[in-house]
Amino acid sequence: MGKKYEEAKKLIDNKKIYKLIEAIELAKKTSVTKFDSSIEIAIKLNLDTTKAEQQLRGNISLPYYFGKKTRVLVIDDTLTTEKAKEANITLYGGSEKIAEIKEGWLDFDVIITTPKFMVELSKLGKLLGPKGLMPNPKLGNVTVNTQKTAIEFMRGKTQYKTDSYGNIHMMVGKASSKTEEILANINAILDLISSKRPSTVKGEYIQGIHLCSSMGPSIKTSR
Repeated sequence: MGKKYEEAKKLIDNKKIYKLIEAIELAKKTSVTKFDSSIEIAIKLNLDTTKAEQQLRGNISLPYYFGKKTRVLVIDDTLTTEKAKEANITLYGGSEKIAEIKEGWLDFDVIITTPKFMVELSKLGKLLGPKGLMPNPKLGNVTVNTQKTAIEFMRGKTQYKTDSYGNIHMMVGKASSKTEEILANINAILDLISSKRPSTVKGEYIQGIHLCSSMGPSIKTSR
């Protein structure tokens, strides 16, 4: 991998800021893995994440989804077996599911629930919180329409959030993906991030954008 990485790195001019189309093609070309590498974006934002209003977090449904299938657990005692089958929801129930989680069951990626069950779930904060599994109204997974929301998450609704340095990292495609599909995903992310600019931010908001393949070299780009 070391030799492959160094050879791939030679294809990139570190002093150049590539156009998005060029950067995508280069990220695909410099993939050094034997498997179908993910293409990832890193967005550096001018944010002070010690301030609550400058901590960005939410969900986005990308035009093209290339991630793994999301295992959705719906905790809603009004969801019937018929409605669950209609939406291809296989993990669902009420308080009995919360009891299973309390016993250590965590074979799911996201919980969709109603406000009614948040009191029970909040008691499991120490278990669910560190794993990023606690439902949150800001993330859209606390809702009265659990069936519709579950479908959205199963179709690839993806979470984004800033790290402690104000960066957002997301997968935007695969090395085998069409360039136009990756471009559509990147533009959707950048449009959303731009719309979420906190009013307290002064100066340049998006300070840098980089693309890379899994374990591949970083490529500077701009919109």
